[in-house]
Amino acid sequence: MNVLNKVPVREQDPLVRATNFSEVCYGYNDEEAMAEAARCLNCKNAKCISGCPVQINIPAFINEVKNGDFSKAYEILSESTALPAVCGRVCPQETQCEGMCIRGIKGEAVAIGKLERFVADWARENGIKPVAPKKNNGRKVAVIGSGPAGLTCAGDLAKAGYDVTIFEALHKAGGVLVYGIPEFRLPKDDVVEKEIENVRALGVKIETDVVIGMSTTIDELMEEEGFEAVFIGSGAGLPKFMGIPGEQALGVFSANEYLTRSNLMKAYNEDSSTPIFRGKKVAVVGGGNVAMDAARTALRLGAEVHIVYRRSEAELPARVEEVHHAKEEGIIFDLLTNPVEILEDEKGFVCGIKCVKMELGEPDASGRRRPVAVEGSEFIIDVDTVIMSLGTSPNPLISSTTKGLDINKHKCIIAAEETGATSKEGVFAGGDAVTGAATVILAMGAGKTAAKSIDEYLKNK
Repeated sequence: MNVLNKVPVREQDPLVRATNFSEVCYGYNDEEAMAEAARCLNCKNAKCISGCPVQINIPAFINEVKNGDFSKAYEILSESTALPAVCGRVCPQETQCEGMCIRGIKGEAVAIGKLERFVADWARENGIKPVAPKKNNGRKVAVIGSGPAGLTCAGDLAKAGYDVTIFEALHKAGGVLVYGIPEFRLPKDDVVEKEIENVRALGVKIETDVVIGMSTTIDELMEEEGFEAVFIGSGAGLPKFMGIPGEQALGVFSANEYLTRSNLMKAYNEDSSTPIFRGKKVAVVGGGNVAMDAARTALRLGAEVHIVYRRSEAELPARVEEVHHAKEEGIIFDLLTNPVEILEDEKGFVCGIKCVKMELGEPDASGRRRPVAVEGSEFIIDVDTVIMSLGTSPNPLISSTTKGLDINKHKCIIAAEETGATSKEGVFAGGDAVTGAATVILAMGAGKTAAKSIDEYLKNK
């Protein structure tokens, strides 16, 4: 065995997977997982733990995988994370735990994410669930949103004995896990729903179709319904646009709408009651993970797909793995390219996107080199669909209907990073509702932090 390199992970053939919504990666089997786990150096001062936003004891769970005790490995994972099968699939491990791995200095880092996924999948397939608390202390906590932040906060509070209810605006629990991430990256029924069932098994109640700010308010939950504390993990679902001519044309989507229709409402199925427009030539504007998800979804719906991004490949914010998979599947990357107008035909439908070529100048506030338009470089890409993937911001409904809740200029709720506490007593917040659009694991970290703070707050109340 070559200890410098990861055990390869089996995947669907690119040309085959580009035509279906089945999961791309097959994951490890028992022998592959144990072989990969044997590469771990089991460091005493494990830097990988500090790279994990939820502080999983990574060497300990990997050591149990190496020894073949997968049940014990899951027990260790469950102490820190409510969503191991999700995190093993969608976390940016390369910049977090694996980015800190000592093995990676002279070779490839240990495949921590793939091992986490393996253990979680093994536990699910063998009917193993996290242990529910022995008793409930009767104190009520409300959690707004059933995405990664809300599920994590609720799970940790339930383990501590609290009576927790999650309020979800949509008809199905899971937040961005069910509406934002495609089936081929994160299976809904076999993975997301099963992990949500595990949170329910801890005693957490989930009420769907409850829009906080309309169905009820945070003030009413606290003053009339007996909730002593509230965690806001409502995410950031309000899409951003460029403000260029033609954005109101028929055939322009936000990535948020496009993915929600496909993922949550299964619009990719031929017999769907809410079918989605299947463009023949699609331009996705943006370069993050959401842009890759939208592009790869459009490809599976039968389109020729272009990623239009104003910087170079080195500046693409998407995970390297996602860019690699997109290229393998045939996505066309139009880099150093910026849209300036969406063209319409006489009926108001998209018929093209006018762009200019860009070159990189001096670094901007983010540290990336600022793109500058090249004079006289305008050209047109013939498309019938444009998907804008430029980020999202929190919906202001909750903040506008809650007395004493401060927000910043970006409409994000202001919360202390160390505790999640907001300006309103007893109300905590975390995840995308506070930071703007970020990663699943960072939202989980915020949920974990808030759960600890809520526990301390209520014990001292």
